[in-house]
Amino acid sequence: MKLKSLVIFYLLISPGIFTMSTAANRPTVEDSTPETFDLQGHRGARGLLPENTIPAFLRAVDIGVSTLEMDVVINAQGHVVLSHEPWMSAKICSHADGRKISRKEEKSLKIYSMNDAEVASFDCGNRGHPDFPHQQALAVSKPLLTDVLKAVAEHTTRPVRFNIEIKSRPEFDHVFHPQVHKYADALYRVLESQGVLERASIQSFDPRALEAVHTIDPGVTTVFLVDNRKGLQTNLDRLSFVPNIYSPYYKRLDRKTVRAAHHQGIRVIPWTVNDAKTMRWLIAMGVDGLITDYPDIGVRVLRQQVELP
Repeated sequence: MKLKSLVIFYLLISPGIFTMSTAANRPTVEDSTPETFDLQGHRGARGLLPENTIPAFLRAVDIGVSTLEMDVVINAQGHVVLSHEPWMSAKICSHADGRKISRKEEKSLKIYSMNDAEVASFDCGNRGHPDFPHQQALAVSKPLLTDVLKAVAEHTTRPVRFNIEIKSRPEFDHVFHPQVHKYADALYRVLESQGVLERASIQSFDPRALEAVHTIDPGVTTVFLVDNRKGLQTNLDRLSFVPNIYSPYYKRLDRKTVRAAHHQGIRVIPWTVNDAKTMRWLIAMGVDGLITDYPDIGVRVLRQQVELP
């Protein structure tokens, strides 16, 4: 690799240059360059190691992502726990004695009803993942967000970013999670106490959650997750403010949508993109980043893009 390309690739995987978007300084389409591309490890590196676990996040850091993407829920102590579902999933979790959790019982195992020790007693990695046959199985439990942030800080001096999803739904209020403002506030307080607010974004499919975050602190980077065919403007009209990032399912995205978002100063980062061909197609479309279960593939594709004349 030529020296110039080495320098560019170093910048590519160094999140320090990925600055916070603000109302006064949001990127335009002209600002989408390899140096600012945001490669995000989905749930850490789900294709390689158990999702939303410290080993997965540290592996993603070592591979070279700029951002760690993750999901959080709230437990009975009001603590923020890493988990995609607000219960112990039958697909990947087991009881402390090794028994597999069944589909019939999983939703009764509510994290919102468990304390820290109870959450930690379940294994959610030793069985591997049926959808990711090459994932390395590990005996590992769902960690607290504070422990994740501390582990990353101890592992690297790179200013890695964090993209954290609030998993709220109206029908889950007071059943699987607290009222949405309390949910958002609990997450905000952890990020604030750990000194990572300036390197964090908060994402959600639930407009209520983003409204709560914006009310708590309008300066926090917000990400609107989308999985529908309603179009950019219809989705944006669901919010009372303009989010910093629009994050649709990648199959719902086209060049026109990317350009329209950029015209409004909104970055576009689709999910979840797991093959090199699709990554190259999206990069050519002008997206500002992508979320992937395979950050190793993402880094390889980006390196190839840098090498292009």
